[in-house]
Amino acid sequence: MAATILCLVLLALLAFVQVAHTHPLETDADHCPLCIVLHTVVPVAATAAVIILVQVGAPAPVSVELPALRPWSPSLFTRPPPFAC
Repeated sequence: MAATILCLVLLALLAFVQVAHTHPLETDADHCPLCIVLHTVVPVAATAAVIILVQVGAPAPVSVELPALRPWSPSLFTRPPPFAC
């Protein structure tokens, strides 16, 4: 849990640095290591945060097992039973 918090804090720090830096040309962002790292890490961090929030906030659903009731109906048969029975 502490490693997760540390990673999220570092990601927030990197996001702050991302906002503060600029590129003179738009094509320079394709070669900037900071831009590349942040664009690949954000989906993973968002997914981890969602997983943690779902585990904390949602209790496991309780399933109730009910027996399957099938009423007997003679209309399901096309002929009567054999005579010898």
